[in-house]
Amino acid sequence: MNTNRRDALWIFRAALKAADPYRAVLAHFRCDGRVITFGRSRYPLPGFDRIQVIGAGKAGAAMARAVERVLGARITGGLVNVPETGGSKPRRVELNPSGHPIPDARGAGGAARMLEIAQAAGPRDLLICVISGGASAMLPAPVPRLTLEAKQEITRRLLRSGATIHEMNIVRKHMSSIKGGRLASSAWPATTLTLILSDVVGDDPRVIGSGPTVADPSTCEDARRILEHYGIEPPPTLEETPKPGDPALGRAHYEIVGSNRQAIQAAAAEARALGYRTFVLSTSIEGETRDIAAMHAAIAREVLASGQPARPPVCLLSGGETTVTVRGNGLGGRNQEFVLAAMLALSGAGPVTVLSAGTDGIDGPTDAAGAIAHSTILKKAVALGLDAREYLKNNDSYRFFEQLGALIKTGPTGTNVMDVRVLLVGERSAAAPSLSRRRRRNVRVFPVLD
Repeated sequence: MNTNRRDALWIFRAALKAADPYRAVLAHFRCDGRVITFGRSRYPLPGFDRIQVIGAGKAGAAMARAVERVLGARITGGLVNVPETGGSKPRRVELNPSGHPIPDARGAGGAARMLEIAQAAGPRDLLICVISGGASAMLPAPVPRLTLEAKQEITRRLLRSGATIHEMNIVRKHMSSIKGGRLASSAWPATTLTLILSDVVGDDPRVIGSGPTVADPSTCEDARRILEHYGIEPPPTLEETPKPGDPALGRAHYEIVGSNRQAIQAAAAEARALGYRTFVLSTSIEGETRDIAAMHAAIAREVLASGQPARPPVCLLSGGETTVTVRGNGLGGRNQEFVLAAMLALSGAGPVTVLSAGTDGIDGPTDAAGAIAHSTILKKAVALGLDAREYLKNNDSYRFFEQLGALIKTGPTGTNVMDVRVLLVGERSAAAPSLSRRRRRNVRVFPVLD
């Protein structure tokens, strides 16, 4: 493995470590045996007769375990919808496997049970809600007269249309009996404390997981306009959500415990330690994947051509979540497509290594988190008879990189704070700082197909 390839994987690993949901919860949620500390707020334990944990998301299992570590036997039960993954489980909170990104009947059953828990809660109950990326799909509770099948079809069409996560979640809220603040309003007059691991640009709690415990300013008309914009017929039934100022949300509070910004900051620190002049372009990047890739490539070209904004070796970092408008019938995801589009845009520019991967370990409908490639990969592709432009045209980045040993496969990571993109411009000198032998032994470079 060449130096830049190894460095890029180490930088990505540093981002993943910073996004660990278990540690994130423990940093914001504590209990000394008498008082619960939630962010900057404090809640006396004697004020609650019953404490339950509910929620959903890719990090749901780890977040529930962290809450259980803090409160232990004080937790009387609960239920969290999670992906079908292994790993350790909490003892007092049930985990319910649920479909993602297309909602399924298992998720719907879990969502119905959470609504029952909320509706049965009284003024001396505490509901601790854990929400992370994937919660929108894993909490399907269709409004009356809307079938799960109809909701699944709308979700599929939005995913293929290139709709942003903000647009998708506005639609989801108004098709749901649990999203857009409706879970917390169902729990009134109980106290609801929501721990949120952000997977959206801007860390807006109304968008993360479609905000099941947060007031929603969007309307049914907003949802209809989004569906019509993408040529999707709105369902006959949409329902309004609780708005800011609704008294039923007066005892619902939230705390953002982790985000893409924290992950990128950790990646930047690792890159600097390795000897790269490091620049964080943005942690809020959205837009069409191919356009965003071209922009990143243009900055890398400028570094190579003029030494601006710095001389190589340079590390360019960005986070956020782009979208892919599907035009072909290939296999891939936004991160793999980013790397392929960037490689084409960097053709002939000079030495650049590009990594783009999802922190959840899942990129589109594939078993890869993303891809990593050096600018020489196009020559290798030609030698194998692979036409990179045709693969990009067909949205078939997975099969392209699979044949070149450039897929990143981490398996599900148990977290989700959007995507991490790393561009290493120029070659790092052998005399530059490197990881110590001790650190090297403790670093797990995630497997890549070779």
